[in-house]
Amino acid sequence: MLTARSLKKATVPSTLIEHPSPANLHSNRLSLHVSEDGTSCWVYVASGCNVYRILVSLKDSLVNEGKDSLLIPEQTQVVESAIVNRCPHRSEIQTILLNETESNDCLILGSVDSYGHLIVSKMDSDGTDVERLTFSVSPRDFGVGEAGWAGLCFSPSHWSTTAVAHSFGKSIDVYDQDLHLRTFRTLWYPTAVSFLQHLDSGNESSILAVTEGCQLSIWDLRVKEKGGCVHRICGSVGDILYAVCNSSTGNIAVGGADRTLTVYDPRRWAAVARWVNCSKYEITGLSFSSVDPDYAYIQGVDYEVFCGQWKENIKTFSFRGDSNWLGFSKCQKRDVLGGWCDSGSVFIADVV
Repeated sequence: MLTARSLKKATVPSTLIEHPSPANLHSNRLSLHVSEDGTSCWVYVASGCNVYRILVSLKDSLVNEGKDSLLIPEQTQVVESAIVNRCPHRSEIQTILLNETESNDCLILGSVDSYGHLIVSKMDSDGTDVERLTFSVSPRDFGVGEAGWAGLCFSPSHWSTTAVAHSFGKSIDVYDQDLHLRTFRTLWYPTAVSFLQHLDSGNESSILAVTEGCQLSIWDLRVKEKGGCVHRICGSVGDILYAVCNSSTGNIAVGGADRTLTVYDPRRWAAVARWVNCSKYEITGLSFSSVDPDYAYIQGVDYEVFCGQWKENIKTFSFRGDSNWLGFSKCQKRDVLGGWCDSGSVFIADVV
């Protein structure tokens, strides 16, 4: 059973970010990297056209629980904060993502703005800026289209392979560094994109899961028929899906306006579990646990984030922000969760 080891609350200095930009309902503008000893965490957040980094201490502390297993955060100080030294975007950033490479001393930071402009750069894992490699890719329509939500994901097997989703463009563009590989055209406005891994297909990095409208669509880079779409699953008609994630066992989970977590088995594309009305409001963030894939972390459009066992529909614990979420993320290889509120507060939960 998963339990929270600590829940920290820190405040982003107003001298760094005075008023965060609003972005979209399901924009993800926070990403985490935890030190090897687990005593500190770098939090990367995006506001406007820039990316900022904040160092927060994660030293163990007593966890206080309130009613219904609600965790009470412990106030902590921001050890260090600064703007990330990289080329700024020309419009508001919609998504940032950290990708940990096989080399422990290197991180890949990717960001995409409201027109689909992608910037990817390498940096040291200790948070220092190193101009090792930076490349940027302009949108396929040269930025003359409509601005809106844009998403980003990295291939699990090749850090240089990225997929960029643009809502109003109804497109998914796949790149190898700055080389364009493929464009997928969705039927509806895409809201989330993720590379799938741990499938039986052998080539893990060739398949994408995309939420568009009330549908989950699966796309394969190797397939030309039907524009590359190999499967579609329709959810509750009229209820937009906002989040998709993939577990270490291969299961795919989606959630959205219907407030329901649905888990699919990709071997037969059938729902293996459905947690109805698990969230009070729309689900805008999802992630499977790295410790136990039978657990999932769910973020609602309100202030709450909770952990639950999706097979048994049982909530384990939860915590709440002090205002609307601007970003929610889980560390790539560890169960460390982070959330950023529009009040400037950052919440970090360490789960074991």
